[in-house]
Amino acid sequence: MKLKVYFKDIEVSMVKRTETRPVMVGNIQIGGNDHVVIQSMTNSHTRDIEGTIDQCLALEDLGCEIVRFAVPGKEDAQAIGKIRKEIHMPVVADIHFDYRLALMCLESGVDAIRINPGNIGSKDKVVKVVEKCREKNVPIRIGINSGSLEKSELDKYGHVTAEGMISSAQRHIDILEELDFRDIVLSFKSSDVPTTIDVYRLAAQRWNYPLHLGVTEAGSFFSSSVKTSAALGPLLADGIGNTIRVSVSG
Repeated sequence: MKLKVYFKDIEVSMVKRTETRPVMVGNIQIGGNDHVVIQSMTNSHTRDIEGTIDQCLALEDLGCEIVRFAVPGKEDAQAIGKIRKEIHMPVVADIHFDYRLALMCLESGVDAIRINPGNIGSKDKVVKVVEKCREKNVPIRIGINSGSLEKSELDKYGHVTAEGMISSAQRHIDILEELDFRDIVLSFKSSDVPTTIDVYRLAAQRWNYPLHLGVTEAGSFFSSSVKTSAALGPLLADGIGNTIRVSVSG
């Protein structure tokens, strides 16, 4: 069954979450079913192995299904293998710009990589990451954040817009699809509730890749709860969204 909604006077024919492409993150399936996977992220330094393990085990007790680690440096990438042996959830490595960290994390046994292929340099670097992901059966999450949208998109639309975020995502997706890599999850993070709703509805219309829902820079526990509920509630009700993570500052 298709759903139709009207948003900003644009008719959007929505796909149900069961119709998205299934992507495996470890033993957890994202997309292709009605289950919305719960994710979280540690706020310890990943190189703090014991502290990170403790946070992961606490998250597991609360029902978290996937955990994400920040990997800003070599020590963090090297720590993942040791952490991975002590926890039971699949692990996502959050990589920015340095393809070598992605390769190290893949060798350490991560289950997914969050990296934007257009931001890691020349094509040969992208090819190395994609080939290793293919070898390890590891998906890539492309994460578009309104706070770091490319200048070209800001110049084109005048400010941050859902359309600009979609255009940015298409650039990154094209890179992976040209390499015949389609184990992709998409996320579009904005601190603005209407923009968040708008961009995910447009994404659901455009692609069948599973969608990771969230609101960035959502604030303290109270304000984050309100903003996240206001943004994600309508999307989940529309059948949009295959996994969620709630961001809380401080």
